[in-house]
Amino acid sequence: MSNAKTELLEALENKAELKCAKITKGYSYDNEEKPTYRLKLGYSKEDLETFLNLLNFDYDSGFGGQELFGTLWLKDGTWLSRGEYDGSEWWEHNTLPEITDDLI
Repeated sequence: MSNAKTELLEALENKAELKCAKITKGYSYDNEEKPTYRLKLGYSKEDLETFLNLLNFDYDSGFGGQELFGTLWLKDGTWLSRGEYDGSEWWEHNTLPEITDDLI
């Protein structure tokens, strides 16, 4: 079992400051309404605290179906997205690729 809040905070360690975020909890294959947690642009300290407290739940990040979906936008222009393989989940840091010399 993993805690969504703890996992998120660990993923953000040594990264740029969080700009905004959207995380949805639930399996992709069901048709049920899924809770979505949002941290909007220009958020306050209280907004961040509320967002993190909403994510303070345990879920199975191991074998099985993916349970968390989302994107975390960072202030340096990079972002974190959910990675998944065979039900195992993680936050993946994404950056824009370097422009190759043949395009300069």
